[in-house]
Amino acid sequence: MAGKRGFAVCMVFILLLYGGFLLCLFKPKPGYSDSERRRLAVMPEFSADSVWSGRFMSDFEEYAVDAFPFRDRFRTAKALAAGGVFLKKDNNGVYVADGFISALEYPLDTASLKRAAERFRYICGKYLNDGNRVFLSVIPDKNCFLAAGSGRLFMDYAALESRMAGEADFAEYIGISDLLERDDYYRTDTHWRQERIADVANRLAQSMGAELSQDYRIHTLERDFYGVYYGQAALPLAPDTLQYMTGEDMDNCSVYDWQNGKEIPVYDMERAQGRDPYEMFLSGPVSLITIDNPEAPAGKRLVLFRDSFGSSLAPLLISGYSRITLVDIRYIHPDSLGRFIDFEGCDVLFLYSTLVLNHSDTMK
Repeated sequence: MAGKRGFAVCMVFILLLYGGFLLCLFKPKPGYSDSERRRLAVMPEFSADSVWSGRFMSDFEEYAVDAFPFRDRFRTAKALAAGGVFLKKDNNGVYVADGFISALEYPLDTASLKRAAERFRYICGKYLNDGNRVFLSVIPDKNCFLAAGSGRLFMDYAALESRMAGEADFAEYIGISDLLERDDYYRTDTHWRQERIADVANRLAQSMGAELSQDYRIHTLERDFYGVYYGQAALPLAPDTLQYMTGEDMDNCSVYDWQNGKEIPVYDMERAQGRDPYEMFLSGPVSLITIDNPEAPAGKRLVLFRDSFGSSLAPLLISGYSRITLVDIRYIHPDSLGRFIDFEGCDVLFLYSTLVLNHSDTMK
C-alpha cells in the first residue's frame, strides 16, 4: 500500500511539473499586466553572445516569472498568506489598513527635499522677478493618515513640511494638511478624491488672492475604479467609485496640450474608460498644459508646477484665473519653459506630493 501511495505521489508531481512546463510553452502570453499596469517581459533572443555574457539567463528568469501560468492567482495566494498566515505587516512594500491600500513611504530623505528646493530655486532664478509671487504647498501622501495607526513605519510629516518650507524660503508656504484625512483619498489608489478637495482648492486660491466659484456639479463615472495599489496588493478588495466635478467655468474654458500639440478636454472620457481612469483628469501625465478661461478676471494668471495630484485639483482653480499653465518637470526640462510660458506678472505655485518630494530624482 505504501508503495502504491508513493507511486501515486510521484505521478502527481510529474504531471504537475510537465503540465506546468507545457502550459509555459503553449499557453498564450499576455504582453501587458492590467493588474500591475506594466508591460510584461518577453522571451529574450537566443544568441551565443547573450548566453556567453549571462544576459540570456538573466532576461529569461524575468520572462519566466512574468509568463508563469495563472500568475495573478499565485500572486493573490501569496499576498493572502503573507498577511493572514505569516502576519507580515506588508507584502512587497504594500499594505492594507482599514480597507485602504497604501505603499510604505519611509524614511524621510532630507537630501531629496533639498534637491527639490534647488530645482524650484533654479526655475525662480531663471524666469521670475519681483513682479512674481511664489508659493509652495505640500500634499501629504495617504500614509500620513494610515501608517502610524496601523503599526507601519512612517515619516514625520510635520518635519517634512517644515524642512521643505525652510529649504524653499523664496516661496510663501500654504499648509493644507489640516484639511485632509484618510477618506479624502481613494482606497485602492495613490491620489486624492476630487469631490473632497474643494476646500483645499479654496484655501490655495484665497492664499494667492483669487476667488473661486463654489457652484459645482458632481458626476459619477459609470465604471469601477481599480487604482494603482489594487494590482500591487494582489488582494480581492472592492473597487473605488470615481467622481468628478463640473461648473460653468470648466464648461467654457479651453485646454491645450503642448506636449502633443492638440486641444484636450478638462475631463478625458476616453481615458476614463482606459487602464487608469484617473488619467481622465486633464489627460493624465502631460508635461505642459494651458487652460484659458474667458470668464475670469483678465490678467489673473497662475503657473502651477505639479505632479499627478495637480491634475484633479487644477480644474477646481479654473474659475479664479484667466489662464492656468500646468508644468510637470518630471517630463520637461525647466530650460525649455521660456519658449512656451510668459512668466511676466504671473503667480507661481509649486504644489507637490510627499511621494515626489521624497524621490525628487524624478525631476529634471
